[in-house]
Amino acid sequence: MTEEKKENYKVDVEDVEHGSLSQEDVPCSLPQLLESADADDAFEYAKNLDQDTEIDPIADRKLTWKADMIIFPMMALVYAAQFLDKTSMSYAAVMGLRTDLNMRGDMYSWSGTSFYLGYLIFEYPAAWLLQKYPLAKTMAIFLILWGFVLTMTSVANYPGYIAIRTILGMLESSSSIGFMLLTSQYYHRKDQSARTAFWVACNGVGQIMGGSMAYGLAKREASLPLAGWKLIFIICGVITIFLGLLFWLVVPDSPFKAWFLNDAEKTLIVHRLRKNQQGVGNHTFKKYQFIEAFTDIRTWIMFFSSVALNIPNGGIGTFSSLLIAGTMGYGELMTLLMGLPAGACEFVGLILFGVISPFVKNRMVLASISTIIALIGSCLMSFAGPPKAQLAGYYLMMVSPGAMIVMFSIVSSNVAGYTKKTTVGAIYLIGYCVGNLIGPQTFKEEDAPGYRPAKIVMVAFYVVTLVTLPLLYIVNRRENRRRDKLAEEGMVQHQKNSEFADLTDKENLEFRYVL
Repeated sequence: MTEEKKENYKVDVEDVEHGSLSQEDVPCSLPQLLESADADDAFEYAKNLDQDTEIDPIADRKLTWKADMIIFPMMALVYAAQFLDKTSMSYAAVMGLRTDLNMRGDMYSWSGTSFYLGYLIFEYPAAWLLQKYPLAKTMAIFLILWGFVLTMTSVANYPGYIAIRTILGMLESSSSIGFMLLTSQYYHRKDQSARTAFWVACNGVGQIMGGSMAYGLAKREASLPLAGWKLIFIICGVITIFLGLLFWLVVPDSPFKAWFLNDAEKTLIVHRLRKNQQGVGNHTFKKYQFIEAFTDIRTWIMFFSSVALNIPNGGIGTFSSLLIAGTMGYGELMTLLMGLPAGACEFVGLILFGVISPFVKNRMVLASISTIIALIGSCLMSFAGPPKAQLAGYYLMMVSPGAMIVMFSIVSSNVAGYTKKTTVGAIYLIGYCVGNLIGPQTFKEEDAPGYRPAKIVMVAFYVVTLVTLPLLYIVNRRENRRRDKLAEEGMVQHQKNSEFADLTDKENLEFRYVL
């Protein structure tokens, strides 16, 4: 190989030699890129800093603490509110929603499917908007709009209800990918899995809040001015609007605009991002990164894993209350109360998941453990006779998001290049939508109240998820070893501030995939 190719830092050496990536695929040389508007937003802060500066551990911990005290609570509150919005439909189903809207046959299944249809349609446009415009402000606008739409859910007919659920899915499509981007901006790669686990765990908080609110409304329904299920949606909408306004005021669009960081801490953010081999964002859409996202095998492993994992999620999320009421024989009020331990199981289980994640080097082990627990739960729901055993199985299934947390953190930490990161995140979440679209459709009216075929489908797709997880580990481990070998042979030449050139993980040979 020529010296010129050795020095061509930003092009993957093997890809060039094998002809899968040409020099023309890359817009300009690294020095030109860093001096152009195509560099990462952090470059202006990084270009005059000493790359060899030692990071003060105390200052580093203080920076993490500030992010934990300001950024993380906002993500946790919004994620809890989002799940509260989703579970409100399940509670409404046993509070008169189906009767009032004259739902027959599989019409209720489409209530869950329509939400994820909207999510699917708008996932990539939402990702593009989050890249193109200020991140936090754009997310806040989505939040406020979805709150307003949620208050309109107390409609008088089924077509209007389905239309509202579809629009809600479109508006909520921004939250998960936005939180992945925020997490990658403020935290070390080693900390991202734990923080992701913590904000996803707040799904459980949302479920506890929703169940408690639904129980209170159902108990006093005779004295309410509106049907209890309508008030659930109105209250959830008002909460979401308030959180959207708070998000606008509190969360900055990037760490370098953070009102709670001083200049020294913003400098520390630069060194932290440099260590991550990633920047904070780039507002220019880059076609070659978009194409790379679609041609990277990791993208499709994550996509199919997401589809398989979320088919059970979509079914249980929509039909949990009906399963508790029908299969397990509880009345309306007890059904609402029985949903509370499920939220607690999810919250505690995922918090524990986050606590132990820094001590487990292989993320796929964690993902597999959570999936195995969910598989055991689905088997209990499918094949156990006693209602209490089935209820225990339902609670065990609440830890299944552990595998999704791992994938969220992989998008945050293992995908570089801002256009590529938003695209891969969108594709993963499209898989999430596809799974959640299919899940409710496996529950057929003729199978009520036990829905045994749908339960067996859940078992099957947890098994499929377990097959996909090791594949990602194998691909990343092989690539890390290849890059280590190239580095040992002197084939990788570091260039100053290359971390802020908005290079993809394939272009940057100093990038290593977290296993």
